[in-house]
Amino acid sequence: MQMIPQNQDPARARAFFEQKIAFTTGPVELSHAIEAHENIVIVDVREAEDYAKAHVPGAINLPRESWDNPEGLQKEKTAVVYCYTQQCHLAAHACAKWAGQGYRVMEMDGGFEAWSENELETEKGASRMGAGQRAFSR
Repeated sequence: MQMIPQNQDPARARAFFEQKIAFTTGPVELSHAIEAHENIVIVDVREAEDYAKAHVPGAINLPRESWDNPEGLQKEKTAVVYCYTQQCHLAAHACAKWAGQGYRVMEMDGGFEAWSENELETEKGASRMGAGQRAFSR
Protein backbone atom coordinates (compact mmCIF):
# COMPACT_ATOMS: atom_id res chain seq x y z
CA MET A 1 0.00 0.00 0.00
CA GLN A 2 1.43 3.33 -1.12
CA MET A 3 1.09 6.13 1.48
CA ILE A 4 2.46 9.08 -0.53
CA PRO A 5 0.42 9.85 -3.68
CA GLN A 6 2.54 9.79 -6.82
CA ASN A 7 0.02 11.52 -9.12
CA GLN A 8 0.46 15.07 -7.80
CA ASP A 9 -0.25 17.79 -10.35
CA PRO A 10 2.63 20.32 -10.22
CA ALA A 11 0.38 23.21 -11.33
CA ARG A 12 -2.11 22.52 -8.53
CA ALA A 13 0.74 22.13 -6.05
CA ARG A 14 2.18 25.49 -7.10
CA ALA A 15 -1.22 27.18 -6.70
CA PHE A 16 -1.68 25.57 -3.28
CA PHE A 17 1.71 26.70 -1.99
CA GLU A 18 1.30 30.21 -3.40
CA GLN A 19 -1.97 30.46 -1.46
CA LYS A 20 -0.31 29.07 1.65
CA ILE A 21 2.48 31.67 1.43
CA ALA A 22 -0.03 34.48 0.87
CA PHE A 23 -2.17 33.68 3.90
CA THR A 24 0.16 32.18 6.52
CA THR A 25 3.32 33.22 8.32
CA GLY A 26 5.55 31.65 10.92
CA PRO A 27 6.42 32.84 14.41
CA VAL A 28 9.96 33.94 13.51
CA GLU A 29 8.67 35.86 10.50
CA LEU A 30 6.03 37.52 12.68
CA SER A 31 8.72 38.47 15.20
CA HIS A 32 10.68 40.15 12.40
CA ALA A 33 7.52 41.96 11.22
CA ILE A 34 6.98 43.28 14.76
CA GLU A 35 10.58 44.52 14.93
CA ALA A 36 10.17 46.19 11.52
CA HIS A 37 6.96 47.93 12.69
CA GLU A 38 4.99 46.51 9.76
CA ASN A 39 1.38 47.61 9.23
CA ILE A 40 -0.20 44.70 11.13
CA VAL A 41 -2.51 43.95 14.04
CA ILE A 42 -1.66 40.79 15.96
CA VAL A 43 -4.74 38.93 17.18
CA ASP A 44 -4.80 36.19 19.82
CA VAL A 45 -8.08 34.25 19.61
CA ARG A 46 -7.42 32.09 22.68
CA GLU A 47 -9.52 32.40 25.83
CA ALA A 48 -8.87 35.51 27.94
CA GLU A 49 -7.34 33.47 30.78
CA ASP A 50 -4.74 31.95 28.44
CA TYR A 51 -4.02 35.33 26.83
CA ALA A 52 -3.42 36.83 30.30
CA LYS A 53 -0.83 34.13 31.15
CA ALA A 54 1.30 34.97 28.07
CA HIS A 55 0.82 36.26 24.54
CA VAL A 56 2.70 37.70 21.58
CA PRO A 57 3.81 41.26 22.44
CA GLY A 58 1.24 43.82 21.33
CA ALA A 59 -1.43 41.24 20.51
CA ILE A 60 -5.06 42.05 21.13
CA ASN A 61 -7.33 39.33 22.51
CA LEU A 62 -10.47 38.46 20.55
CA PRO A 63 -11.84 35.13 21.81
CA ARG A 64 -14.66 33.47 19.86
CA GLU A 65 -17.48 35.34 21.64
CA SER A 66 -16.12 38.67 20.31
CA TRP A 67 -15.76 37.70 16.65
CA ASP A 68 -19.02 39.35 15.54
CA ASN A 69 -17.71 42.71 16.78
CA PRO A 70 -13.93 42.45 16.33
CA GLU A 71 -12.87 45.55 18.24
CA GLY A 72 -9.30 46.50 17.40
CA LEU A 73 -9.22 45.14 13.85
CA GLN A 74 -8.59 47.71 11.14
CA LYS A 75 -9.39 47.14 7.48
CA GLU A 76 -6.25 49.02 6.38
CA LYS A 77 -4.00 46.69 8.42
CA THR A 78 -3.41 42.97 8.00
CA ALA A 79 -4.56 40.99 11.03
CA VAL A 80 -2.11 38.20 11.88
CA VAL A 81 -4.17 35.71 13.86
CA TYR A 82 -3.05 32.87 16.10
CA CYS A 83 -4.58 30.35 18.50
CA TYR A 84 -3.15 27.53 20.63
CA THR A 85 -1.33 24.96 18.46
CA GLN A 86 -0.83 23.73 14.91
CA GLN A 87 -3.83 21.43 15.39
CA CYS A 88 -6.12 24.20 16.69
CA HIS A 89 -8.41 25.69 14.06
CA LEU A 90 -9.74 28.70 15.98
CA ALA A 91 -7.44 31.08 14.08
CA ALA A 92 -8.49 29.64 10.72
CA HIS A 93 -12.17 30.00 11.62
CA ALA A 94 -11.60 33.59 12.79
CA CYS A 95 -9.70 34.41 9.60
CA ALA A 96 -12.51 33.03 7.44
CA LYS A 97 -15.12 35.04 9.38
CA TRP A 98 -13.16 38.29 9.32
CA ALA A 99 -12.14 37.95 5.67
CA GLY A 100 -15.88 37.65 4.96
CA GLN A 101 -16.31 40.99 6.76
CA GLY A 102 -13.67 42.64 4.55
CA TYR A 103 -10.61 42.41 6.82
CA ARG A 104 -7.17 41.42 5.52
CA VAL A 105 -6.04 38.34 7.44
CA MET A 106 -3.17 35.88 7.80
CA GLU A 107 -2.72 32.95 10.17
CA MET A 108 0.44 32.35 12.18
CA ASP A 109 1.36 28.69 11.74
CA GLY A 110 1.79 26.68 14.92
CA GLY A 111 -0.13 29.01 17.20
CA PHE A 112 1.20 30.27 20.50
CA GLU A 113 2.86 26.90 21.11
CA ALA A 114 5.19 27.48 18.13
CA TRP A 115 5.89 31.05 19.29
CA SER A 116 6.93 29.70 22.70
CA GLU A 117 8.98 26.84 21.23
CA ASN A 118 11.01 29.44 19.30
CA GLU A 119 11.72 31.18 22.63
CA LEU A 120 10.37 34.47 21.33
CA GLU A 121 9.47 37.33 23.66
CA THR A 122 6.09 37.17 25.37
CA GLU A 123 3.93 39.63 27.22
CA LYS A 124 1.70 38.91 30.22
CA GLY A 125 -1.44 40.57 31.50
CA ALA A 126 -5.09 40.92 30.68
CA SER A 127 -4.57 44.19 28.83
CA ARG A 128 -1.89 45.34 26.45
CA MET A 129 -2.66 48.91 27.49
CA GLY A 130 -0.78 50.51 30.34
CA ALA A 131 2.88 49.81 31.05
CA GLY A 132 2.04 48.86 34.64
CA GLN A 133 0.26 45.73 33.42
CA ARG A 134 2.99 44.56 31.05
CA ALA A 135 5.58 41.94 31.86
CA PHE A 136 7.98 40.76 29.19
CA SER A 137 9.92 37.49 29.20
CA ARG A 138 11.90 35.22 26.91
